Amino acid sequence: MNGWTPPWVDALTAVLVVVGALAALIGSFGVLRLKSFFQRVHAPTLGATLGTWSFTLATAVQVSFERGQFYLHALLIAVFIALTAPVTTVFLMRAAVFRGRMRGEDIPAAE
Repeated sequence: MNGWTPPWVDALTAVLVVVGALAALIGSFGVLRLKSFFQRVHAPTLGATLGTWSFTLATAVQVSFERGQFYLHALLIAVFIALTAPVTTVFLMRAAVFRGRMRGEDIPAAE
């Protein structure tokens, strides 16, 4: 815990943070550019998942080298988000389909 880390650890952390930030930025552009809710729901979900994985891996790498032991807490956050993001997306999509059908919109049935 001397505060010094090898330069390659800092470089790897920086690359992972930049990848995570770019994934989140691209996902937010998808929200702006796509027209319907059903198209827009996918971009931020995928961007947030990749962004979260990148940020938590960067945290795990940096803190593991500073403490001298494997840091598992950050990876647990990524696992829980990876498990809950698809479930949340399915619930949002089902709610949108239900509301659309209640309004009388032409939403095709699942096959």
